[in-house]
Amino acid sequence: MATNITFHPGSVSVSERAELLGQRGLTIWLTGLSASGKSTIATALEQHLLHLKRFAYRLDGDNIRFGLNKDLGFSEKDRNENIRRIAEVSKLFADASAIAITSFISPYAADRQFARSIHDASSIPFVEVFVDAPLSVVEQRDPKGLYKKARAGEIKDFTGISAPYEAPASPEIHIPTADLDVAQSVELIAKYLQDKGFI
Repeated sequence: MATNITFHPGSVSVSERAELLGQRGLTIWLTGLSASGKSTIATALEQHLLHLKRFAYRLDGDNIRFGLNKDLGFSEKDRNENIRRIAEVSKLFADASAIAITSFISPYAADRQFARSIHDASSIPFVEVFVDAPLSVVEQRDPKGLYKKARAGEIKDFTGISAPYEAPASPEIHIPTADLDVAQSVELIAKYLQDKGFI
C-alpha cells in the first residue's frame, strides 16, 4: 500500500445520508457452491427490493470477472484477491446507503471474515447468507456443465471437487435450496431484513 496518501473524509455522515435517502445501507453476502442457487436468489432478491422502492444492486461473481476482476484466475491467491476486491466494493455501495447483494462462491472462511470485518469497522451491517445445497444436488443440477468437466479433470481448482469449500459456521441466514424454492428463499431473506429494520 502506498504511504504518501491521506484519506479525505466527506462532509456527509452515514446517518445523515441514510436519513436524506430514507434508507440504511448494508451488504447481503450470499455464499455457497456453484449451482447452489446464489445468483438466481440474488437476482430475485434485487428485483423484490427494487419493487419495494429500495436502492439495491447485485454484484455477481461471474459478472465481476468480465471487468473489475478480469485479471484474476482461480488459484487460492487469486480467489483471495477476488473476494478482497468485492468486499471493498460492496462496502462502498453500502456506505452510499445501497443494499449491496453479492453472490460469490467465496469458499474460504477467512476471506468472508475479512469482508465482515471491514464492514464492522465502518459500522456497516453485513448479512451472511449460506445458500446451502449438497454436492450431490449441485452436481445433478450442473447448469453450466462445470462439475462434469471438473470430474473429468478438465477444470482444476474447482470448488467442491478439487478445491475446498469452507461452509459458514454461523451465518445470519441459512437457506437449504434443496428444500426451498427461489420465492421461499427471497421471502426468508426479506423477513430477516424486515425483522432487523433494514426494509
